[in-house]
Amino acid sequence: MFVAHIITRLIIGGAQENTLLTVEDQIRDYGDHVALITGPGLGPEGSLEERAHRSGAEMHVLPQFRRNIHPLRDWSSYRDLIVLLRRLKPDLVHTHASKAGILGRWAAAKVGIPAVHTIHGASFHYGQSPWASWLYRRLEQNAARSTARFISVADAMTDQYVAAGIAPRDRFTTISSGFDVAPFLTPPRDPAVVRQELGLRPEHIVIGKIARLFHLKGHEFLIAAAGAVAAKVPNVRFLLVGDGILRAEFEQKIAAAGLAEHFVFAGLVPPGRIPELIHAMDIVVHTSLWEGLARVLPQGLIAGKPVISYDVDGAREVVIPGATGCLLPPQSIEPLSQAMIELANDAAMRARFGATGRARFADQFRHQTMTRRIREVYAEVLAPRQ
Repeated sequence: MFVAHIITRLIIGGAQENTLLTVEDQIRDYGDHVALITGPGLGPEGSLEERAHRSGAEMHVLPQFRRNIHPLRDWSSYRDLIVLLRRLKPDLVHTHASKAGILGRWAAAKVGIPAVHTIHGASFHYGQSPWASWLYRRLEQNAARSTARFISVADAMTDQYVAAGIAPRDRFTTISSGFDVAPFLTPPRDPAVVRQELGLRPEHIVIGKIARLFHLKGHEFLIAAAGAVAAKVPNVRFLLVGDGILRAEFEQKIAAAGLAEHFVFAGLVPPGRIPELIHAMDIVVHTSLWEGLARVLPQGLIAGKPVISYDVDGAREVVIPGATGCLLPPQSIEPLSQAMIELANDAAMRARFGATGRARFADQFRHQTMTRRIREVYAEVLAPRQ
């Protein structure tokens, strides 16, 4: 197959890693010809561009292709995509995320190429203005006419798109966002050494959160809940992995609350370090208000760690109360504190939840499984054209 993947940027993030793994698997395991079309790497979130170049994909970076809505740049990007797709002539276009999904599917339709779209997270979501939410719904309804099949990273994404009238349910397939599970099954480095490098001692109970320090990621709720946890569990430490525009604000809030000694900022790290950092944690917490299905949740479980998450989007598909972790009302503070205190004080519960999660999800989230199932969707789309 010759497949052109379209995504607005290759920052260090779940949708981007999902896309790049699919590209790498297609080339290495199936011998596909793959083009990867993206925009420039801008912002503090880090970049996967170097890895993308090493993948063997045919790389195309469009200078005007950006994440934020900008009518003039978006029109220019749409025209550039049409020109590029006409020249490349791929068998199929696979778009990822909101902006790339809309412009990419329109361009594919203009050129007469079938398109598959992956919903990594709904383009209309909590935290948007009513106008932006309405606009994205209308744009998604329009782009759906040019979509042969939808791939959802969680059943929750399908439910939201069907409820919004985007497309009928039979056009959606759920395929979990895969990753390399091996380093989560077996620590790449001794967790005790990793903890020591971070200034964490053996007696510390480490509660970790992995996310960009950005709006809607929910760090403010963790910080608000941390005081009650530190009062009950003095040896608790909160490990924040990631960087972003809100770091200084969060550091000020933590210092003002007198909690500076309880927080460790690991900063932005290469994706390859995520497994060793999760293995260094005792509990994984995720307080985002908008995700398709945060990869850190299955990653934590496969590493044998219990997880705590707000009940948003696809979280409930892996965070199973009483079995793998604690599922809480979004933005809640006291329940979040209580869940962290309970798990921090119960090593047996932590081990039980982690073991259950590892047994249930290790195979489901292998990237090889993801790519095989994605190619099956491609084959179904292309079959009538052959």
